[in-house]
Order: sequence, then structure tokens, then C-alpha cells
Amino acid sequence: PRFTLGNPHQDTAMLYIIGLGLGDEKDITLRGLEAVRSCSKLFLEAYTSILCVGKEKLEEFYGKEITVADRHLVESEAESIYGSALVEDVALLVVGDPVCATTHTDIMLRALEIGARVEVIHNASIMGAAGCCGLQLYNFGQTVSLPFFEGEWRPGSFHPKVAYNRKGAMHTLCLLDIKVKEPDFVAMAQGRTVFQPPRFMTVNVALRQLLEIEEGRAAAGE
Repeated sequence: PRFTLGNPHQDTAMLYIIGLGLGDEKDITLRGLEAVRSCSKLFLEAYTSILCVGKEKLEEFYGKEITVADRHLVESEAESIYGSALVEDVALLVVGDPVCATTHTDIMLRALEIGARVEVIHNASIMGAAGCCGLQLYNFGQTVSLPFFEGEWRPGSFHPKVAYNRKGAMHTLCLLDIKVKEPDFVAMAQGRTVFQPPRFMTVNVALRQLLEIEEGRAAAGE
């Protein structure tokens, strides 16, 4: 499935936001693959989620070069992704489905603001694939994101949503944090550009953080 935004009578190029699914290079839809092969530029969004294969596998399968769009590029230089979509077809490749993260919706809206046309091509997402664990999707409540705790930063805004779901006998899908190409701020203060090693939150870390928030709220009488 797909949907196109922008003036349908406008004779301009297209920004494709294409879901890659959850597995490897072969999980792209046929419609998505056709769009990829029509594009002059390909960007792989690589900080909200990760694919099970590297970009080299994608390049080999698509027959196209791909630029990895890390957090800095997506958040600070997003215009380099959608800016040329007025004159040439450009694709932003997204792990899972394009509309499951606000990051991709923001790029979509910013592209529309400059007059570009945007076509979204959907694919499988963890939002649906979570059902493979045997839990009925109809019984899921609000989805939450669990960020890594850092130093004194102990965000617990997800806790009321988990509690609300539990009170209503609903399941909770927890999206665990990943850190890819995160800057080392100590090194930056010294004038050096250094990135921290990638980190991927495990279930054990997520549980420890949930318990810490639970115990803290219980001690505060909440």
C-alpha cells in the first residue's frame, strides 16, 4: 500500500519514504523496490531502528549507492534529504514502516512545506509483528519508549502509561532505546569529534529501569 501527498497536478519529482520491513534486503515490497530503482538519491535512516543487514547488502540488492542518514543528518541537516526532491526523485529508506516514528512524519511535513510531493510506501512494522509472540493486538494499550538512563537523568514519563495499560488489563509494547553514533560530549568540549560505541538496550536493562522507577514512585507514595 502507498499514499501520495502534495499537489497531484504538480509536475515535480518525488520524495519517497519507503518502509523496508523488519528482516533483510529482500523484505522491501515490489512497489518500494520499483521506487528505489527510479531514484537518484537514496538515504537509509539509521538511528531510530536498525536492519539485520548492513547497507552494503542493500546496495548490492538495489544496484544503487546509499547514504546512511545518522541522527545528526536526520535532525540537523534533514533538508539535504528532502531538499532536492523538487527536481529529482529521492528516497528515504526506513526500517519497519515509515509512519511509526515522529521523525519520519516531521521530514514528510517539512518536504510538503517546500512544495515537494511525498509518497509513502508501507511495510511490516513491529507494531503488528508483536502479535507473533502470541498476544492479541486488540489487547495492546499505549506503546512506550524506554530511553537509557544517563547519570542523574532518570526519566519516568513512560510509567503512567504502563500503569494505565496494566490497570485496564492491556499489554504494553515497550520500544527499547538504541544509541548509534552518539557524540562524546567530553571529547567535543576538547575540540575533538568522537562518537561513542553503539549501544542497544537489553530486556534486562529495561526491566531494571522499570523497577527503579516503580520503586521510586512507591517510596514517594505515588
